[in-house]
Amino acid sequence: VLPVSYHDAEPMLKALKGQVCPESWRGALPFTYYTGPGPARVRLNLEFNWDIKPAYNIIATLEGARYPDQWIIRGNHHDAWVNGAADPVSGLASLMEEARIIGHLARQGYVPVRTIIYCAWDAEEPGLIGSTEWVEDHKDELNEKAVLYINTDGLERGFLYAAGSHSLTSFMESVAASVTDPQTNVSVLERWNASQIVRVGREKFKGFQLGALGSGSDFTPFIQHLGISSLNISFGGEGDGGEYHSIYDSYNHFTRFKDPGFLYCGTLTRITGHAVLRFANSDVLPFDFTEMDSTLESYTKDIMDFAANKKKENDEVSYRVRNNLYKIAADPKKAYHSPKLRKDVPFLNFAPIQNALSSLGRNALQWKKINADSLTNEQLAAYNRLVFLAERKFILPEGLPGRAWYKHALYAPGVLTGYDVKIMPGIREALENEDWDLAQEQINVLAGKFVEYSEFLEQIISSVGE
Repeated sequence: VLPVSYHDAEPMLKALKGQVCPESWRGALPFTYYTGPGPARVRLNLEFNWDIKPAYNIIATLEGARYPDQWIIRGNHHDAWVNGAADPVSGLASLMEEARIIGHLARQGYVPVRTIIYCAWDAEEPGLIGSTEWVEDHKDELNEKAVLYINTDGLERGFLYAAGSHSLTSFMESVAASVTDPQTNVSVLERWNASQIVRVGREKFKGFQLGALGSGSDFTPFIQHLGISSLNISFGGEGDGGEYHSIYDSYNHFTRFKDPGFLYCGTLTRITGHAVLRFANSDVLPFDFTEMDSTLESYTKDIMDFAANKKKENDEVSYRVRNNLYKIAADPKKAYHSPKLRKDVPFLNFAPIQNALSSLGRNALQWKKINADSLTNEQLAAYNRLVFLAERKFILPEGLPGRAWYKHALYAPGVLTGYDVKIMPGIREALENEDWDLAQEQINVLAGKFVEYSEFLEQIISSVGE
C-alpha cells in the first residue's frame, strides 16, 4: 500500500472508467468516482530511504521496598511521524508529569511497595519496534515479574477511553470515579456513563465496561505476546480534526483545537497516576476474577451466536442457489452472476467451553469469598505472587493459527482489521474463513485454556488456605 496525496490521486481517479462507485466508496473530491478497471495505465517510480538508524528506549526505575520483583510498568512512545503534538507528545507529556510528581515524592522519602518502571518507547510508528524488542529481550524477567503494563498514546478532550484485561474492570471503574472531568466538574466515570446512556439508551446500558485490546500501540507485545495484564488509557471524542499522522499535528493545532489549556493532559496524568500508585502500593493486588468470568460468559455467547448465524446465513444462500431464486429474481436486461453454492456449515460442539466455564464460574465465586483482612503476611505474599500470573494462562505456546507471535487466546488484532480487536480470534477467524475443522479445533484449544485458568484460581484459593 502506498499512501498518496489527493493532488496525486486526482488524475488517477479521473482516468478510471467502468461502473459508478457505490456511495460508501466515494471520496469527497468534486468529480464522479468509477470502479475501473482502466483504461489508463499508471507507472509509479518509487524511492525509499533504507538507512539503518538507532532507536532509543528510555527506561526509568523506582525500586519497591517490599516487593521489588513485582513490576508496575508505565509506557508511552516518543517517536512521531511528523510533529506529533497529539500523537504521541500529549500522552508522553502526561507520562512525564506523572513521573515528575512521583520523583518529587521519592525525593521526600516515598518508596513504593512494588517497583515502578517508566518507559518512553522509540520506533513505535514503524511497527511497535522499540517496545517489542524490549519485551522480547526481557521476556524471561517480564514473565516472572511484570504485574501490570499501563499504556497511553495520544489524547484529545472528551471522554475516557479505557481498554484492557477484563480482570481490571472494577479497578479501572474505581479509578475513573476518583478523578474529576475538567469540563463538567463531575467524575470521569459519571461523564463516561452519561455518554453511554445517551448513545445506547438506559435499557442497553450495562455499567462501566473495559474495551478489548487489539493493536496499534505499545501494549501489544505485553498482552498479545506474553500475557501481561495491560491497560490502554486515553481521552477523546471532542477534538477530532483530521490531522492524524500529518504535518498538521502541531503544537498550534493541539492547543487551539485538541486540548485547549491542556485540561485533559492533566486529567490523563491524574487517571494513570492513580492507577500506577494504587497498584504499586496495594496490600492486595486489585484483580477481580468474577469480572473476567462474566466477560468470558458474554464472549462465549457472542461466538456461539455468530456461529449459529453463520450456519443460518449459509443455509439460506444455499437454498436460494439450489432453487435458482437469484436468477429468477434478477433483472433479465442486466448482467448477472449467481452466488456460488456454499458448503454446509456443521453443528459445532461448544460443550467443552461451556463445561470449562461452569467450573471457572464456581472457582471465581469461591475466590470472591477470600477475606484479605484475615490473611497473614506469608499468605498475602503468596496470594500477590500468584494473582498477577493469572492472565498468562490465556497464552498459547504455539500461538494463533498462521501467526505464532500472537499468543493470547482471547484478544488479538484481526488479520485484516489493523488495530481492531478480534475476540476469541482463533475461533472467530476460522468461522469467518469457513474453516469448520479449524473452528472446532480452536474451540477445544480455548476450552483447554479456560480449564487452565480455572485450575489456577483453585491454586490461588489454596495459597491462602480457603
